[in-house]
Amino acid sequence: MLTGMSKLAKFIKPYVVTSGKGFRLKDHDPIDTGKLKLDKDSAATMLREGVERLALLQEQLYAEQSRSVLLIFQAMDAAGKDGTIKHVMSGVNPQGCVVSSFKAPSTEELSHDFLWRCAKVTPAKGLIGIFNRSYYEEVLAVRVHPEFLAAQRLPADCLGKHLWQQRFEDIRNFEQHLVRNGTVVLKFFLHLSKGEQKKRFLKRIEDPSRNWKFSPSDAAERLHWDDYQKVYEDAIRNTADETAPWIVVPADNKWYTRLVVGATVVNALENLDLKFPTIDPEARTRLQDARRLLEAD
Repeated sequence: MLTGMSKLAKFIKPYVVTSGKGFRLKDHDPIDTGKLKLDKDSAATMLREGVERLALLQEQLYAEQSRSVLLIFQAMDAAGKDGTIKHVMSGVNPQGCVVSSFKAPSTEELSHDFLWRCAKVTPAKGLIGIFNRSYYEEVLAVRVHPEFLAAQRLPADCLGKHLWQQRFEDIRNFEQHLVRNGTVVLKFFLHLSKGEQKKRFLKRIEDPSRNWKFSPSDAAERLHWDDYQKVYEDAIRNTADETAPWIVVPADNKWYTRLVVGATVVNALENLDLKFPTIDPEARTRLQDARRLLEAD
């Protein structure tokens, strides 16, 4: 691992949640920077080093063709999901990375089970898949807005008091299935404060070049802030484990958010001990034969 990311790696641990027991969002400060004191130039340099290392690791992952990586991003509006994905993955070969964004479900998607639309785009071997929002919306937005659940047309016997616990169980089983089949699952909750969200919303309104990023519905959704904090906490408590951990990333400082996410992904890939495939003696002989033909041309 490069020097910059190595320095940051030690700060990752406090944000990784591998057990939901006793988890509380209020124990995580959105403005935290892990006592890391950097100016913008230094932070940019460190991130660039991480991006370079990630590019090499992604190439090895693609060449090895035996594992895949799934990065799931969940957050309140304006927490920086798009920007984090853009900056952290900026050096990765587009052929080796697939981003899937999940908005309001379509009629076709509502006709299937709640995992269907995400399950069909999980990353193939050798690829990094990124979910910008995911099936977690089914235990987040759908809990805050019961009318969303009504649109799913579930039979009465599937709507009992244990619905959410059953969905948590389904999610845990699905993620365990992915891990057992060679997919590394990392789930990022970009933890934004209410005050910082307000500042970012106002910037989007005041800056004409950012108007497109803001919808009046964003302000209306903000009225449900406390409800969302509760369901996020509950979701993390019920779906965090060693095999598919949550990383609760402080999101009030964008530079730090990107560093933590980048370092987490690099660290996870480093732990896979990826290597470029080697060829057997017979194949190497064929390569030398091909080389002689090319040199004689």
